[in-house]
Amino acid sequence: MADVLPNAILEICVVVGASDEKLKEICQVVQKDDAQSHICLIPEVRSAHVPPFVTRDISHSSHIAQSFTKTSRHRSFRKKKDFKHSTSALSNTNANHKEPQTEEISIPNNIDLQGLPQLCFPGELQIETEPKEDHYHFLVFTDVFGARTYGVVVQFYRPIQEEKSFQDGQAHWDAAVQKPRMSLYAPFSICVISKFPYFTAFKDSLSCLTMQVKSCHQVDFDHKVHQFAAKLALVPSPPPGTLHLVFNLKPLQIILPSREDPKYPIVDLDLHIPFLCFKPKCILQILTCFLIEQRIVFLSTDWALLTLIAECFILYLHPLQWQHTYVPILSKGMMDFLMAPTAFLMGCHVDYFNKVNSEIEGLILVNIDEGTIKSSDLSHIKLDIPEIPLEAAECFTQRIESLQLYYDLELSHLGSSTDISDLRMRRREWQQNLNVQIQQISLELMVNIFREVSDYLNYEYRVFNSEEFLKNRTISDQPFYKKVLETYIFHSFLKARLSGKMDAFSYMELSSCSENDRVKMLDSPRRPTMEEMAMKRERNSDFLMIKRLAASMPNLPVDTLYDFSVVHLSLGKNKHENALKRSMKSVRRFKLPEFSSPVMYSNVIDWYIDFANLLSRAINSTGTENSSLLARYYYLRGLAYLMQEKFQEALSDFQSLYKTDRDIFPKELVKKVIGAMPPDQCKHASRKPELKRLISIMLEKEGDATTSDEHVKTFQLPKTHMHQEDFMKRIQESGIVKDVDTILRLFDALTIVSSEKNSFNYRDMTSGPWPTPKAVSRSVFYLSAETGHLKQIDPETFKDFYNFWKESETEAQEVNLPLEVIEHLDKNESVYKLSSSVKTNYGVGKIALTQKRLFLLSEGRPGYVEIAKFREILELENISVMFFPLRIPALKIKTTRKEPFIGNLKNERDLWQLIVKEMWAGKKMADKHKDPQYIQQALTNVLLMDAVVGCMQSPRAIYAASKLAYFDQMKNMVLPKTTSETLKHKINPSAGQTSPQAVNALLYTPGHRTHLEEDENANPILWCALSEGKVVLFNATTWSIQQHSIQVGSLKLNCMLAVEFSQVWVGSQDSSIYIINTHSMSCNKQLTEHFSDVTDMVLEDKGSKFSQKQVYSCSLDGRIIGWDVHTLEIKTNFQLSNCHKLTAIKLHNSMLWCCIGDALLEVKKNGQLLRRVTLLENPKGRHVQFSSFLAFPEENQLVTACADKGEVCIWDMKNLSKPMQKIQLQACKSINCMIRVKNQLWIGGKGSDKVRGKIYVVDTITCNVEKELVAHVDMVRALCSIEDRYVISSAGKEDGKVAIWNVG
Repeated sequence: MADVLPNAILEICVVVGASDEKLKEICQVVQKDDAQSHICLIPEVRSAHVPPFVTRDISHSSHIAQSFTKTSRHRSFRKKKDFKHSTSALSNTNANHKEPQTEEISIPNNIDLQGLPQLCFPGELQIETEPKEDHYHFLVFTDVFGARTYGVVVQFYRPIQEEKSFQDGQAHWDAAVQKPRMSLYAPFSICVISKFPYFTAFKDSLSCLTMQVKSCHQVDFDHKVHQFAAKLALVPSPPPGTLHLVFNLKPLQIILPSREDPKYPIVDLDLHIPFLCFKPKCILQILTCFLIEQRIVFLSTDWALLTLIAECFILYLHPLQWQHTYVPILSKGMMDFLMAPTAFLMGCHVDYFNKVNSEIEGLILVNIDEGTIKSSDLSHIKLDIPEIPLEAAECFTQRIESLQLYYDLELSHLGSSTDISDLRMRRREWQQNLNVQIQQISLELMVNIFREVSDYLNYEYRVFNSEEFLKNRTISDQPFYKKVLETYIFHSFLKARLSGKMDAFSYMELSSCSENDRVKMLDSPRRPTMEEMAMKRERNSDFLMIKRLAASMPNLPVDTLYDFSVVHLSLGKNKHENALKRSMKSVRRFKLPEFSSPVMYSNVIDWYIDFANLLSRAINSTGTENSSLLARYYYLRGLAYLMQEKFQEALSDFQSLYKTDRDIFPKELVKKVIGAMPPDQCKHASRKPELKRLISIMLEKEGDATTSDEHVKTFQLPKTHMHQEDFMKRIQESGIVKDVDTILRLFDALTIVSSEKNSFNYRDMTSGPWPTPKAVSRSVFYLSAETGHLKQIDPETFKDFYNFWKESETEAQEVNLPLEVIEHLDKNESVYKLSSSVKTNYGVGKIALTQKRLFLLSEGRPGYVEIAKFREILELENISVMFFPLRIPALKIKTTRKEPFIGNLKNERDLWQLIVKEMWAGKKMADKHKDPQYIQQALTNVLLMDAVVGCMQSPRAIYAASKLAYFDQMKNMVLPKTTSETLKHKINPSAGQTSPQAVNALLYTPGHRTHLEEDENANPILWCALSEGKVVLFNATTWSIQQHSIQVGSLKLNCMLAVEFSQVWVGSQDSSIYIINTHSMSCNKQLTEHFSDVTDMVLEDKGSKFSQKQVYSCSLDGRIIGWDVHTLEIKTNFQLSNCHKLTAIKLHNSMLWCCIGDALLEVKKNGQLLRRVTLLENPKGRHVQFSSFLAFPEENQLVTACADKGEVCIWDMKNLSKPMQKIQLQACKSINCMIRVKNQLWIGGKGSDKVRGKIYVVDTITCNVEKELVAHVDMVRALCSIEDRYVISSAGKEDGKVAIWNVG
């Protein structure tokens, strides 16, 4: 048997109290002179109980113990007489095995037994004349690496007997012995220490123990504590999920709750306790002190509350983590810890703190008993703590006030229960539900506070633009953010965001983000929408109204000024409240076997056998559809087998777990299991393909990957001249624009500005700080066509451009249109540019530009006069208006309306002409190509033009800005009529990235309403598989992005398959199949039995509810595997002979058809070859390479496509020897994919002319090409159908877009 259970809940159990010598001395003194009680003694460790408690006397047991012991240990020596009775008592009960010697035991390195006694008795250890009630308190230990260990301590009293009951120097407790004249009671404490914060579970466990040990003999006392610790050492911590473990210690059932999700911490305490002690406003102040890393001290007269309250606040911060000194309980002798100069979180007794209060300054004192917070400096002065942002604070307060925090109110309508177990279960369920709500509310608070941080992050260069972030906070919120941004806790939070960590914060941020907000997140640059403007005006009007009310009522408290409703600002995103709540998943409880006494080797083995048998029964009775629960059972049974040294069975369970739920797969433990297996067992396990694959994966050496840069950088303006590559990096770091092509055009524009300013010559360059040609990549040498000099931009020009851009952003944020104007605009419209006040034939005012139109913001009483929507513009003309004796430059805009618009723009005219022409051309391109992103690109170009002109202020400024006029130059690009009529819409899965990515696979999943209507995952979804392991999701109703990406591996994704409503399987170039849960939109299952690229998958569904669904997957090396959909067991596994390029498979008449490049194979499901299809280019030529194929069952036709020419062949499936029918596609270089939609064959490939991506629509009856569609700039990579109404196409990385086509 393995000696120590991995993830056992017990680390060590320690008994603390006064030494026997001291107790004997006290007893003698009292009997001699009748001394008074309340004698203080020094506590010390009386005994320590550490796993393993039983071992088998075999040579390899120590090796196995070392293999599975996670914590390094050192030897701890105690006086032999201190452990004498424990040793003698136990040696007689277990003669057939070795017990660990108590004189020399192994103590975990992170446990300080010397400092533990004073924490078990943080007050004083006093002898009493009457016993006191048992008292519990809680400890937290933190090692130098930040890992925490938790302790639960019970203090109780035992009577000290008279002198004659001391034998052999040991104090004995015997109820039958005559009591002395004065009864004396000595306090003892038992401390259970664990890696897991099971505060309630250990408290309940100790309650069961203290009932047995208060009045028993000393020998029995040590034995009972030893047996208690031995039982706890058998119990594993449950894996994350909805499975809780239950065990019986008599008279109580002890429940070990699991963390609901790996992203959440274990919660085994009452999270609402702080709300019973403090008002919401005070709680927000305390949280602020955590976020700005103050020196915080909790004060109370109750030791237990100190740790519980501190732990609650740490959980409120999640996923932000307090990483400074954390000592929730300071004993009387540890008060000098409060002198520490750095941030800390400590707790101490009010009485002890009052003795040193005058000596300490700069502390935040949180009095739990009084519900107050103040500073230790000047208690009569108001505490100077910055306020949490108003909207987040109001939302938090309203949420908390809606909670039911008092359990007694829940019982008012219920009858009295006579079953204590029922009472405890009701209370626990109520507490569990309340804890989940509080976790959600506190997480919501963190998301509300830090939601917009991601808008100022550059993930590629790990840059956080803190200056711009602060600048865009409201004035009232800036003091808070200024302090928070300097803290280590925020820096760690930034590192997690920049590393793409998908934690609880990320999931709530995504789930609470509305569709409009997700679209806006991809918009660059961003401006306030009309909807946001209207809300801002509404808030301001509410605030002013309350302010006026407060001014008219002098006695109204100041806090009332901030008491207006912000219901519509919950999460700041207008999201339904019920959509934000974590779903309350039904909790399952698994009862562990009953413990046998005494705990000896044979009993322990039997206990683990019973444990494994109970789990086997649970697995057999659990349906395969409940894979999450099965995964938890596999995890626990694997541990049970491991403790029985059944390594192969343990590996089999861990293999099942690896396929079922990777989130809880214990990778390091499995590696240790493999390392501990005897060679013969390891060899035997390797004969099973699945175990062999698992062993090979675990033994693979992780590559010596270079350590990624985890530093967070702040954006800084350049100080030296920049060539093109350096300029591109700087612009992307600044967040101004990411698109590479746009940056190159901006570089050309700014080099004109820079040359205008500096007029340097080439000789100056060699003496400057710039590298010589030998030191620079050839790609950066771009010579100016005008001067012949090397193109570069000086830091002054960059600074001017950057400052003008940021000033324009600030001005746009301050635009505050009247409601009379807002109501004429769409709610998602934004104002991107305003002219100065000009005279026009529509009146005097400012010309405003949005993404849809131009309008005049008239002066005087502000009003709205529409000039033109961009699609209505017919002609732009520069004119001069005579205003004697001057001619004023003006812009004339002819539209579909009768009267053209004329604006006297003076020196702004040329810029506005460029801007309007670019937006007009962008709108025409967007309408023609059905691609709304063109409008956003045109807006970016327009604002870049504005910044270039603004930073130049010279006659050549307009010429420089014209370099950015991309759409004006492309507006005449012709799109064939057939393409324009068939094309419905275009979307861009690579939006927000620096360059497009190839979309290699597409999948459509229809909507289903098994969830609430607010559940976005119930909508029909288009799945786009990109390179680098990203899957991007779009709402297939609105074509808006639904989830930016789900990360599955890091390599190219080749294929996707929908399996029922709950799963999407994704085949990757890394030889794995990833299974995405469509409810949680996360991936925690992975199939790794392939050894090469997974290229295709097909589902076999026989339609009967009694038949098992199977998925067949193939890999490039010719291997085909059949999987049971529910159990993920391998049903079929074979290798095609002489195959090195298996690219596609199909099912037809229960036979598998396989495309292997130069041939198609028909094989049985066991791999037996039936037929082979090949095609020669000519009688003496090589075989044609097939790229894809389709089977038409009704017509008994097989359709093949050529990979290296535009030719489609139709074969008779019954008689393949018959001559095939060929369809020649004009101007087609190669074919990549095909699908059938109704009576049409849609073929995607690569054109032989300038247009590289083409789609051909062929009538399957006449075999004629009906349509030839100009689809994409790059080759068409994938096609899929949406309910025979639309066809979706995707393209390579030079295009990176997805097109939606109408089916005729």
